[in-house]
Formats: sequence, C-alpha cells, structure tokens
Amino acid sequence: MIGSIINMDLREDSIRLESLQATSRNMSSSSSAFFSANQSPFFSPRSSTCQLSESTRSDAQCNSINLSADPPSSSSGIQVPECLAEVGFSGFQKFDHMPSTTLVASGIRSSYDHMGDNGYNVPIAKHRKHMRNHYMSFSPVPISLSSNRRRSYDVYIGLHGRKPSLMRFTNWLRAELEVQGVTCFVSDRARFRNSRKHELMERAMDVSSFGVVILTRKSLRNPYTIEELRFFSSKKNLVPIYFDLRPGDCLVRDIVEKKGELWEKHGGDLWVLYGGLEKEWKEAVNGLVRVDEWKLEAQDGKWRDCILQAVTVLAMKLGRRSVLEQLTKWRDMVDKEEFPFPRNENFSGRKKELSELEFILFGDITGESERDYFELKARSKRKKLTVGWSKSSLAEERHRASGSRKGKEPVIWKESEKEIEMQSFERQHYQRPKGGQNSRRKRSKKTVYGKGVACVTGDSGIGKTELLLEFAYRFHQRYKMVLWIGGESQYIRQNYLNLRSFLEVDVGVGNSIDKSRIDSFEEQEEAAISRVRKELMRNIPFLVVIDNLESEKDWWDQKLVMDLLPRFGSETHILISTRLPCVMNLEPLKLSYLSGVEAMSLMQGSIKDYPSAEIDALRIIEEKVGRLTLALAIVGSMLSELPINPSRLLDTINRMPSRDILWSGREVHLLRKNTFLLQLFEACFSIFDHADGPGSLATRMVLVSGWFAPAAIPISLLSLAAHKVPKKHNGTQFWRKLLHSLTCGFSSSYSKRSEVEASSMLLRFNLARSSTKEGYIHFNELIKVYARKRGVTGAANAMVQAVASRGSLSLHSEHVWAACFLLFGLGNNPKVVELRVSELLCLVKQVILPLAIWTFVTFSRCGAALELLRVCTDALEAADQAFLTPVEKWLDKSLCWKPIQTNAQLNPYLWEELALLRATVLETRAKLMVRGGQFDIGDDLIRKAIFIRTSICGQNHPDIIAARETLSKLTRLLANVETHTSS
Repeated sequence: MIGSIINMDLREDSIRLESLQATSRNMSSSSSAFFSANQSPFFSPRSSTCQLSESTRSDAQCNSINLSADPPSSSSGIQVPECLAEVGFSGFQKFDHMPSTTLVASGIRSSYDHMGDNGYNVPIAKHRKHMRNHYMSFSPVPISLSSNRRRSYDVYIGLHGRKPSLMRFTNWLRAELEVQGVTCFVSDRARFRNSRKHELMERAMDVSSFGVVILTRKSLRNPYTIEELRFFSSKKNLVPIYFDLRPGDCLVRDIVEKKGELWEKHGGDLWVLYGGLEKEWKEAVNGLVRVDEWKLEAQDGKWRDCILQAVTVLAMKLGRRSVLEQLTKWRDMVDKEEFPFPRNENFSGRKKELSELEFILFGDITGESERDYFELKARSKRKKLTVGWSKSSLAEERHRASGSRKGKEPVIWKESEKEIEMQSFERQHYQRPKGGQNSRRKRSKKTVYGKGVACVTGDSGIGKTELLLEFAYRFHQRYKMVLWIGGESQYIRQNYLNLRSFLEVDVGVGNSIDKSRIDSFEEQEEAAISRVRKELMRNIPFLVVIDNLESEKDWWDQKLVMDLLPRFGSETHILISTRLPCVMNLEPLKLSYLSGVEAMSLMQGSIKDYPSAEIDALRIIEEKVGRLTLALAIVGSMLSELPINPSRLLDTINRMPSRDILWSGREVHLLRKNTFLLQLFEACFSIFDHADGPGSLATRMVLVSGWFAPAAIPISLLSLAAHKVPKKHNGTQFWRKLLHSLTCGFSSSYSKRSEVEASSMLLRFNLARSSTKEGYIHFNELIKVYARKRGVTGAANAMVQAVASRGSLSLHSEHVWAACFLLFGLGNNPKVVELRVSELLCLVKQVILPLAIWTFVTFSRCGAALELLRVCTDALEAADQAFLTPVEKWLDKSLCWKPIQTNAQLNPYLWEELALLRATVLETRAKLMVRGGQFDIGDDLIRKAIFIRTSICGQNHPDIIAARETLSKLTRLLANVETHTSS
C-alpha cells in the first residue's frame, strides 16, 4: 500500500551500512595546470585533458581560484573525486563537463571559489598589499608558465576600469557563458606592465573565436581597448557591449568636437592622451558603426537583458543550438514566477529609503537615483553611548568616548586578512547601571555598505513589503532573478528549499555524495540547505528577498536563519523586512510613516478638489489610523468606490460598534491600541454585507483567510472555505439603514457575487492584494490577525475541510501545512480544530501521508516530516481509544438486559479502517527511520504495524508479508550495526 508511495530500497541501505569501514576513494588528478594570480595573468586555464564537472563546481574544495588571496602554486593540478562526477549542474543548462575560464583582470573572480563544507569561502593566505575593495585584489609577481596550456578560447572578453559595477557585470557575463559551455579569457590589459604577459594576452586574442569588448566612457582613451577593437574588427568577430554608452554615442565627430553632455567631459582628441595615432583611433571607433549585427546595450542598468542576449547570440554562433530553447523556457518561468505581486504603478515617495537600500547593497548609487542621493549622517551622541572601531579594546573605546571622536561618523574601508569591506564605524552601546562595576555591554550593531545585505524594519502595515517590492522591480535587471521568500518562522525553511526549482538543484534524500555511510537526518537537512546556498554563492547575482522575517531562529529546530543565507559580500544580495528591532547584528533601516503630503495623496486618490473642511477630516482620519499605509490605502479606496465625502466617512467609522475581543500575543499589540483601525475594518465588512446580503461571501472570505498560511491563497480554495462558514447577520436595522444611505447606487451593481466578483471587491477596497499567480490573492498580516481574533464560529474547521477536499501539494503546500498546525497543534501550538473520525481518516490518507513523504523525499526536511507523522500517530491512537470506550444510549438504559457496547462494536468497518491506517502510518515511519540510520526505532515501529495488521487481517495477508520482509531487513541492519560497534 504505502510501498507504492515510497520507493525506498532497504537493500541499498544494508549495502551502505556494511561498507562503513571502506576507505575513501582516491582522487583522480588531471594534467591541467593552475597558475597563481600573482604569477600569471591566467587565473584558471583549462587544458584539453581537464574539464571540470558540476561536482567540482559544487563540492570540491581544492580546485578553484580565489582572487582575494594567493592561490596554490602554478604546478598544482586539479583533483576531482570520482564520487562527485555524476552530480548534476544547476543553471540555465545542465551538462556533464564544466568548462573553465581564463581570467586576466585581477578584479574578475572565478565562480569556483574556495569553499569549505559549509559553503563559505576558505581563505588561503594573507593579502600582500592594501586594496580599495574586494573586487580589486591583484599584485603582480614573476610569471611561471606551463607548456600544457589551452590553445584556443571561444570568447575573449576585454574591459578597462576598476568600477565595482563593471566588475560585477563582467563576472556575471563570464559566469553565464560558462554555464552554456563557452570557454572565456577575461583581460584588463591596461593593468599589466610585463611584456611577456601582454604577449600571452595577445596570443589569447588571436586564438579566440569571438572578441567581446565592454565599452565604457573611459574605454576610448585606453590604447589596449582601441587595439582590441581594431583587431577583432579586422577579423569580423567583434562583439561590442555598451556598458554605460549607447551605440549612437560612439561617433568620431561628436567625440572629437565634444558634442553633447557626455563628450563635453569625456571627449576630445583621446588618442593624444596615450600617445597614439589619430588614424588608428578613428579606424577603431568607426569600426563600431559597421557592427550592425551586434547591438548589446547595458545602459540604464539593463544588465540582465544584455547578458542573456549576449549569451544567446554567442552560443548560437558557436553551435550551441539548444541554448535558445532553454533560455526561452527560463524567460517564461521568470516572467510568471519572479515576483509575488504586480508592481504598484501608483507607488510614490520613499525616495530616500530606496536610495539608501541601493547604497547599502551596491556600495554606490547610479542612474536616476543619483539625483536623490543623500549623505548618511551620524546619529547624535547620547548618554552612555560610546562610538568605537571594530576590534578595539575597552580602554580605547573609553578614550574615544572622552572626546577624541566628535562630529560625524565617516564611512570607511575596513580591511582584514579575510576580506575587504566598506562599512561605517561599528556602533557599540554600553549601559552603565548605577553604582555598578558590572556594567553590561549590549551587542553592537553595524551598518554595512557594499556587502550585499540590507534590513528594513517597521510596524505591520507601514509599507515594508511595498518598499521591497518597488526596489526589486527597479533593480531586477541587475540580478539574474529575484527570489522572494516568506520569512514566517514556521515556513521559512520550506520557502528557502522551494528555490530549488529556480536554481535547478536537487535537494531530495538519496542525493548524498558519500555512499559509504548513512547520513543522519540532521546531516541530510544541512546537505540540502548547503546545495541551495552554494548555488547562491556563484558569480551569478540573485536578489533574495525575505519578507516579514518573524525570528532570527527557525521554528522547527531553533537554528539561526543566517545559516540558510550565502555569505555576505557575494554577488547575491539579501534584502530583509521584519518587525524585529535588530536582525543578525545589523543596523536596520527603520521605515517611518509617510509624509503628510504623501499620506494625503494616498487617501485622496483621483479626487483632488476637496474643500478645506474635508481636508481637515482626512487629517483626522490619518491620525486616528496611526498613519499606517495600509489603512490610508483602504480609506482612499472607500472614498473612490463610494459616493461619500471624508467628513461623512469619518462619522460613519466612529459610529461603528466595537467588538469585545480578548487580545493576547505581541502580534496584536498594534490592533489592541488602535480601535479606530478595527472600526475601519468593520465598516468595510458592513459595506460588503449590505451589497451582498448578511454574511456576504467577501466578508466570509476575509474572516476565513486568517487561518490560511501567510502566502497567496487560491481564490477557489478560499471561496470553498468561506462557503463552509455559516452565514450570520450581526448588524441591526439602524446600521442597515445608515449604510444603505451611504451605498446608494453601489448595491445595484453588486448583486449576489460569485467568488471572482467577491475577490474583485476585496481588491478594490485594498483588503487584499492581487498576486502574479492567476487566481490567487494575498492578505496583509494585520487583517489576518484581526480575522482570527474576531472569532467566527467554524472558520478554522472550514479552512481544514477545504484543504482536505481540494488541497494540492504542488500548488499550495503552505496551506496544507497550515491545516496540519490547526489539527495537530505542532510544537507548543494549541489544537484548534476537532474532526470526526471519518473526516480524520480522509485527511490522513489524502493529505497528511502524501505531505510527509513529499516533504521528506523531495526536500530532505526529515525532522518536520517525522514530527508530522508522530503527531498523526498520536491523533489516530487517541481516536482508537475513543472507539474502545463504552458508550451509553438512553435506549440501552431502558433495556437493562442489553450490554453496553463500544463505538468499535457499533462501527466495526470504520474501526478497522482506523486501525489499518494507523498501521500504515507506523510502517511509513519505520521506512523513513531507515534513511537516517535509526534502525532500532524503525524496528519497534514495524513490529507494532505487524501486530495491528495481524489482529485484523490474519497471518497471510500480502501487506503483512511485505511488512515482515521489512522487519527482517531491519533486523540484519541492526545486527550489522552491533557488529560494527563491537569491532
């Protein structure tokens, strides 16, 4: 029965266990040579006899180049473990062998960074000189060459400049070309003075099939860029990429005569600057005009489109015909699933916050945001506050506190042996209690710039998600993809592992590289997370948005959320929104309320001609709702949808009856102190009820939404749950008359809505927001908290029943988990829902068992799956005990000679079905225990399952025979463990 669901070979586990004492496999060495970054302009040349597999890219620790440190000597070879050879590659395309890239510019980092077991960079040696940032780390020393060097390259990439954005773009371009099997040679020739190195780079130009030259405003004054343009133009294989230029800007006359705003500063007789010939310079620039086939522009930050177009064209020219189809498929996926919500076209304000986020993540501000550039000012000093440098002693900090540090805190470059980072001074807070020498030092907070991590904090409903969404839409071209993760503590790990589909990573069980031993459940979970984390640490940039981070620790095992994330400073950026005051010891960007002008604009909407009295009413409403952006948007939608002015709306909301609600928990603090906001919600519900009758579908959809998971909800599933909630009219005749006068003409167009019409009304009144997934809507957490606290009878049961009947693991597994939380009360959560035995059996068969197996096998979430099955077993045992308890009926009491019966006797078929399902769950748990080496627990569970089935089905039932085979294998595995332990 369950064997058809779980395809687990216990024989394989037995073989793996018996080989626990086997020695590790030998490393196979290749003949390709590595050249030190300080010894050669070649960073990672590939010989014809060495091709790096995906296993090398993901797990090998000794076969890569880290430009921030001195690599191994040039004579060291690449060693690839045999056991890693079959691990698949994740990216645009999967292939067996990974081509390597030769990099010459010291600013270009290899995608195969040194990584330890935890996925973080392992420093090799100390830096030899101070450098400006982590993109620029090169100090030339005498060159050492090998005769076994690559003879040809697919693409030569030439660039000039040390700007971090240019380095980031070039890293990304080179990494994407590698994914498609295109070998590259990357060079900034102007940074080398050794003639032999230049000879090698010229030779690489000559043997490359295509020449990609990245053009900036300063490239045309660089003799090496001019030489590259002339060389590849003569071979008719030039591929120019206009980084901060446009093709129309590269006209000889405009440059020489300094025409236009661009060339007024950067133009002139540029060949004079390097002592070149005018004829050669003009020949090179005019050659750009003749390149009609290639028009690759990264201007205005359109990096993604430019790089993907370059990869597509180059791969097609090189004969990679399958690239176009794969990139088209990837683009379709990105268009549908990249963003959780459509862009808010009416977004206004927050210019300062957007510019600060850009500065924190990228370390600089470019494009249109430069106009909104602001200076980061140091906070004014307060009592008991000491400002100090990182790693400074307490005495030094006290000395600085005495007056040596005054005024603004400058943004500095911090330098260490492991990394170079741009950051502000570390702010360290000290609290000195009265009369105490035992003053307690609070943990320090740092605002780090240019390291790729930013945190936004603020109250619920203030607009954190809107800010992150707007930032993601504005800067999505600088990333390969925006990866949006819900940060709720019970779901964050599952949401993180869901990135596997975008990164094309296998995180399932049975994907362990070392087959000589059985990994523990904890090791399997860590391995799955490590695979995702390593993919995010490549030179391909992603933007990981963690929205509404509830806690710094995971709910399931209390591990730090930081363990999920790639190291800070990689190409991938992390953007977090939270209500926590501090996250990961970082100074968050505290989101304040909208300005008065912005708030007024949000409430007025398209109506701008209110008299002064109505403007005053709007200001009163703004103050009463606590200036929350969510509430202001609801007020604006009400004024737009209803024939009502602000003063009358204010009076209506004030007269709405308030409900007696028992508040508890920190998440309801904002609602507890803001009665007017609750009255605003009730006014919306009353409008819906008037338009569609008492207990309207729209109102019930809102009230039942509070029990769903914090993710987008399918409208069909939400509507089904809402229909299961009984209608109840809570209003009075007075309020019906009042609302009738307010909604005159409104109800005629909203008669008896379907689920689509009801959801449309929720969107129009801003109680819900649309999702990029068709047929889904999303509710703000404030509204969901109020819906739960309002305490509508049967809402939680309706949600669980709807999930049981239409739940889909592949489409909305979050809501299936939410139903399990309500039913079983996982952890310290109370049980909210009680089901009849028949409903429980249906839910376990159709939802819980498939969910546990899917979670275990597909995502390696062993602990969560096993805990779910454990509480499911407890629930089935409790139901079984209830069946065996004698029951009395009034008819039985009148007939004294009739014995008292149990539910098992009254419903024998239902009891047998319950017992057999319990045995199935036990057997499933036993088989899963084998995957983590828990043989003793598995043995006990399978014996219980056999006993239950034997009692009902007899000795010769096929399920019992299969269970006994499982038991015999477990017995052998236990014997092998005992033998191995004793030896």
